[in-house]
Amino acid sequence: MPERSETESRKLLGRLRAAMAEDSAGQTRLDRIVQLIADSMATEVCSIYLFRDGETLELCATEGLNRAAVHQTRMRLGEGLVGRTARLRRVVNTANAPAEPGFRYMPETGEERYSSFCGIPIQRLGEVLGVLVVQSLSARRFTHDEVYALEVVAMVLAEMTELGVFVNGDSGALSPRHKQPVMIRGTVGQEGSTAGRVYLHEPRVLVTNPFSDDPETEARRLREAIDNLRGNVDQMLAEAITIDADQVQVFEAYRMFANSRGWLRRMESDIANGLSAEAAVEKEQSLARLRMGQAADPYLRDRLHDLDDLSNRLLRILTGQGRETGAEMPDNPILVARNIGPGELLDYGKSLRGVVLEEGSVGSHAAIVARAWAIPLVVHAKGITAEALNGDPILVDGDQGIVHLRPDDQVRKAFGDKLAMQTRAQERYSSIRDQPARTLCGTEVALHMNAGLMADLPSLPSSGAEGVGLFRTELQFLVRNKMPRRGELEALYARVMDSAQGKRVAFRTLDIGSDKVLPYLKPNDEPNPAMGWRAIRVGLDKPGVLRMQLQALIRAAKGRPLAVMFPFVASPEEYRAARAELDKAVARERILGHPLPVTIEVGAMLETPSLAFAPACFFAEVDFMSVGGNDLKQFFFAADRENERVRRRYDTLNSSYLRFLAGIVARCREAGTPLSFCGEDAGRPIEAVALAALGFPMLSMRPASVGPVKHLLRRIDLKEARALIEAGLARGDVSLRPELTDWLSRSANPGG
Repeated sequence: MPERSETESRKLLGRLRAAMAEDSAGQTRLDRIVQLIADSMATEVCSIYLFRDGETLELCATEGLNRAAVHQTRMRLGEGLVGRTARLRRVVNTANAPAEPGFRYMPETGEERYSSFCGIPIQRLGEVLGVLVVQSLSARRFTHDEVYALEVVAMVLAEMTELGVFVNGDSGALSPRHKQPVMIRGTVGQEGSTAGRVYLHEPRVLVTNPFSDDPETEARRLREAIDNLRGNVDQMLAEAITIDADQVQVFEAYRMFANSRGWLRRMESDIANGLSAEAAVEKEQSLARLRMGQAADPYLRDRLHDLDDLSNRLLRILTGQGRETGAEMPDNPILVARNIGPGELLDYGKSLRGVVLEEGSVGSHAAIVARAWAIPLVVHAKGITAEALNGDPILVDGDQGIVHLRPDDQVRKAFGDKLAMQTRAQERYSSIRDQPARTLCGTEVALHMNAGLMADLPSLPSSGAEGVGLFRTELQFLVRNKMPRRGELEALYARVMDSAQGKRVAFRTLDIGSDKVLPYLKPNDEPNPAMGWRAIRVGLDKPGVLRMQLQALIRAAKGRPLAVMFPFVASPEEYRAARAELDKAVARERILGHPLPVTIEVGAMLETPSLAFAPACFFAEVDFMSVGGNDLKQFFFAADRENERVRRRYDTLNSSYLRFLAGIVARCREAGTPLSFCGEDAGRPIEAVALAALGFPMLSMRPASVGPVKHLLRRIDLKEARALIEAGLARGDVSLRPELTDWLSRSANPGG
């Protein structure tokens, strides 16, 4: 790049810095900035558009257009060349603007005289905050050097917008960026509602001064920080070599980027043009995030993610804003993160009131921990880490998958009323805690709880559950960097049985794969992991792991009853092979003289439709059957439960699904095989009524759902519900939900 353009760029940034230092209102500063840019770029027009909301851009300052149009002219995202710049998140540079596709003429601005147009997205870390526009009378494309200078200015404007420099009391578009109420729709990861304050897993690094008038000092700071970063990466690599080959590959990629001369050269060039070291790093990081969002190649996305993570580390070194210097955890903390592993989440302890993740999944280990702690979880909350600051008030509606950040008084009051109503309901449920879930017609339904941590077990007596219908054993594997030892598992399982105080606990063997990947077990690159190498398939292919777990369970029983079930069984042969491993383990323990369980129940989880059509002898062969509703429903409807576009499209009370479940009930009844239903639907009162009416004698759910389900079951006649469902199926109703909901509203006595 020519030296002249670097000097001009630095000169323009110097003038902007002086404008920023002036003690003036936000609008005055904006007006001064567009004047400076137009003068420096020798253009007749410079305008700044900022987002009023997520879809609307507003003209907030201009030099050259009609000033009366400021705060009056608005356009939708994608509308006109300005909206197109924002939507594409890249430069639009043309010598003949009216001839461009999508051009929109706005007569109130008086821009019809200007031929050339250059729009630069004002963006920070991949998030577009507005658009910087220059226009001129002459028909010309702006040069590469001119566009580069404008990109540097746009980056500074993004920082200034983020810091609230342009705040103006009479303009909504210029209100403080992190003081506006924000509602974000995500995906339900764990139901429940809570209120609290934001606690960021990785606090945002704020660049408070993007300018520099001493390039040599800033370049030296950058090089020192890079050396520090390289040392950290080398240390991580040295530690990873003793742990896992896959981690070595990750850190080798880190080291490649940390030593990239091109990366350092680009940042040094930005510093020479007048940016501070922090601003130069963030400029490169923003470009990496932009490319990340556009990259179709998964490998390239991963590498750009590595670069993004390294940029964060470098910014923390430069600013000293590391995690250890972050804010103290507030009262009623709600954790906000891009994503988080189970070990990191467990480190926070049960003090958390809720969790909101920008990524994550409904079946991830973080979701399992949230369910174990009975705290609301919302995943896929897009943009939450960019919007939230430590200490922000936040409301999490886990029932709807909605997050209210910095809510206004009206939302806060309505949410408070909802929480108060839930508190009153819990008090009502506690009064029937020790009573059976017996319906008005005398049918008793056994209600059990799901668990996965030792922390779950104290809630067993307080929940009113009769036992643990599903104990997930994978968490003890997921939170470690290496395979747990048999003795460690034996001690844990023994404590689980001790805490259950004689109540039945059904241990599900290791269910990994899909979105639950062990850090020390090399994952397969599968296009559809939910239907791939997972659960019992992994156990049978890795018999040493399955055998170790079965031995630990047998020894933990210490002569007590033991219930074991194998997950994701698709054919009788898989069950029989797993059962044979258990029989071998029992025989070995007998030879060693160890005490054996007084009884052993061995069951299968029916999560694939194929198992429902297994021969009758198989249903008689298993000691019990547990329907895993979450997986079964997604496979029955061919609807990925991680995909918001389809997961809500198919209803549990769909007549086809109910007829299918009724068939499973009938087959187990004919064989005399105990049957249970385990999953989210078991804990939803209306769905629970339908399942009980179909004939499921046991339902297993999260502890917090036992009270509401028991409360409803005790107020209805299950025979009437069964007759209503049978009549609807006979009529060919597509869904039984409307009629069942109407019947419950009339039949269940609210005062009961």
